[in-house]
Amino acid sequence: MTETPSSNLSLWKKRLASVPDWVWECHDLHTLVLADNDLTEVSSQVGQLHQLRLLDLGHNKLEQVPEALGNIEELHDFLYLHDNRLQSLPSSLKRLKKLRYLNISNNAFTEFPEAVCSMSGLIELRASENQLAELPETIGNLLRLREMGLRGNRLTSLPETIGKLTELRHLDLRGNPLTSLPKAITALPRLEKLDLRWVDTDTWPDGSLLDRLEAKGCIVYR
Repeated sequence: MTETPSSNLSLWKKRLASVPDWVWECHDLHTLVLADNDLTEVSSQVGQLHQLRLLDLGHNKLEQVPEALGNIEELHDFLYLHDNRLQSLPSSLKRLKKLRYLNISNNAFTEFPEAVCSMSGLIELRASENQLAELPETIGNLLRLREMGLRGNRLTSLPETIGKLTELRHLDLRGNPLTSLPKAITALPRLEKLDLRWVDTDTWPDGSLLDRLEAKGCIVYR
């Protein structure tokens, strides 16, 4: 089906500070871009935009997103929440099972949002430049995930359940204080690139793990 011009609305960098009420009346929107507006909050009325496929809330000053965001269960293309001040995500977002791309980079997460691990449709996940010290075991639920960006966090290890991510192609772990990787990572059948730049791998107890990955054809940056 061909989209009409009215199905796409970009208010990028309009210095809004707050979203005009008329936006929430545009119930036929497929794309809504509200990036770079110094927004500190988003109305729960966003949950009325049931036809949204792409929502961009990046580069704002959000400390939270509304529970109602989880009502947009047809949101299946992109959700941008990067470059905000988020420390958590509402549990309602676990209903976004059709979402394929999520970017929560450059926020203030110290714990990985559990709701993300229920987004079973995710193909690409960006969670770089936060303060994450660990990933939950339930990260292994993201069976369709192909790319995961975790650069610039505080990870010292990864859970063994990462071995369940059999579709994973690219894994970016740059700049984390990792002391090891789980052996399960060597069994990932489609892993093509593992980025470990700015990670001290010389002191790892199993120094041959990366050699085994490279022998299987995975490109390891170190």
